[in-house]
Amino acid sequence: MTRLERSIGVVLHAGVITSSVLLAVGLLLTLAGVSSDFADLLLHVGILILICTPAARVAISTVGYAAARDWPFMTLTLIVLAELLASAAAALVFNRRL
Repeated sequence: MTRLERSIGVVLHAGVITSSVLLAVGLLLTLAGVSSDFADLLLHVGILILICTPAARVAISTVGYAAARDWPFMTLTLIVLAELLASAAAALVFNRRL
């Protein structure tokens, strides 16, 4: 397994574990009726981390390909990253949050 593959694995693993823990704690707090604002915050952050995990994977891939001087793959991952960021910005604009 290459260094890039290990880095991607760590990012994906950390993102899924962190979001799962936050979502589970937020759900438990909601079901227990404890501090609804804090539970909502945990749920929102957990979902945000889960959504951002694939974008982080693409960003790590871009850096890894640049370090390896693999320009075609770096260009492709930059295009994918740009599309991910553009779709996130469009979602914010269309929901009037930006």
